[in-house]
Amino acid sequence: MSLILNIDTANTTASISIAKDGHILGEAFNTEQKDQGAFIQPAIQSIAKNIGISLAELSAIAVVAGPGSYTGLRVGMASAKGLCYAISKPLITIGTLKLLAYQAIRQVNNNQNDMPILFCPMVDARRMEVFTAVYNKNLDTILSPSALIIDVNSFANLLLNNKIIFFGDGAAKWQQLSHFENAHFIQLKNKTLYMNELSFKKFSNLEFADLAYTEPIYIKEFYSGPI
Repeated sequence: MSLILNIDTANTTASISIAKDGHILGEAFNTEQKDQGAFIQPAIQSIAKNIGISLAELSAIAVVAGPGSYTGLRVGMASAKGLCYAISKPLITIGTLKLLAYQAIRQVNNNQNDMPILFCPMVDARRMEVFTAVYNKNLDTILSPSALIIDVNSFANLLLNNKIIFFGDGAAKWQQLSHFENAHFIQLKNKTLYMNELSFKKFSNLEFADLAYTEPIYIKEFYSGPI
């Protein structure tokens, strides 16, 4: 049996959940991005109390490692690592883009199409830039995670022979420019459910991160604007 605390502060909405063998026992959400630091610890304590466990009973702590909000990633990673040190539990990290792709794969029917389907998560990186990658239905990487300034010809080569599903909070910018017949767009909801499934899979496979050296995945350096 596993009890895993899952922390996701990578994007606008933060979520905290505790799951038993991948099934959610309790969860909490916060939509105030600037308040995520103050949200995490009370949410963890509240969920643990409501489901009747102590933090010492946790099997592991999982955190979404990025890319995403620079501040959110730092807050989530620091909280996860701090708890791992405090209660001597392993750390599990999950990439934002792979998590979104996993969710889309689970939600899209792949059995009724006459061409290969690829999955392209997009995380808003401001202006016309997104953090993105492309995966196949087995979650194998087709295009590695990167920061991309999108234009009308983005993904042109892949779209010639593949249907690509685009999603995530950065996909709307690409949808406005896209003119490709094979580009399709979907909305994703309830990311917490799929994070719990992925963290349980990693726990079962003993895929733990190095607690001392693990850092958020920023993809590009943080820029705060002119001083």
